[in-house]
Amino acid sequence: MPSSPAPRTPTAAPERRPPGGPVLQDSVTEAISAAFFEELATVGYARLSLEAVAKRAGAGKAAIYRRWPSKLEMTVALVSAAAVDGPETADTGTLRGDVLAFLTELAGALRHRLPSKIIPDLLAEGTRNPELGQALFTAVRDTRRRRANRLLDRAVERGELPADVDRELALDLLAGPLYWRLAVVQTRTAPDYLDRLADKLLAAFVA
Repeated sequence: MPSSPAPRTPTAAPERRPPGGPVLQDSVTEAISAAFFEELATVGYARLSLEAVAKRAGAGKAAIYRRWPSKLEMTVALVSAAAVDGPETADTGTLRGDVLAFLTELAGALRHRLPSKIIPDLLAEGTRNPELGQALFTAVRDTRRRRANRLLDRAVERGELPADVDRELALDLLAGPLYWRLAVVQTRTAPDYLDRLADKLLAAFVA
């Protein structure tokens, strides 16, 4: 979740009225969501303030509290929605094609200015904030792994992988090397890097 675009502002639900409260306008929700991701990428979760998000969105702080009761709940809701709203793994008709498409989408996300700052920051913050970490890992990690698992399902159905393929290890391998390269050590890659990585992953899957 071609290069991947920035985290998409989650599609707002139809205008709704909390019990006893005013209608929550979609345009304001979208402005706050966009401002949240920009602010999170700029200052990180620890320094993120709802006042700064509201100011960037051109909204009042009360508008945020009508939607999310805390910074934690706002972060979990918006990041989770962005993960769920991301693209499904492409079905190219072959395991290699699917793996290469997955790597291309992931590389695009990790190279984009917003995810490249947000993802490492939230992962690090999650180790210090167990409540945030558990919520994000459940919503984001599990969602992404379920989608990647469908890539393996298709390969098994086509006879490209055995039914007893080690799925846990395969899912770790799909994202791990590229995340380490682009997000942790931040090393540039050669034009054929994703092709070479796809070949190595396929060899590991069937080893």
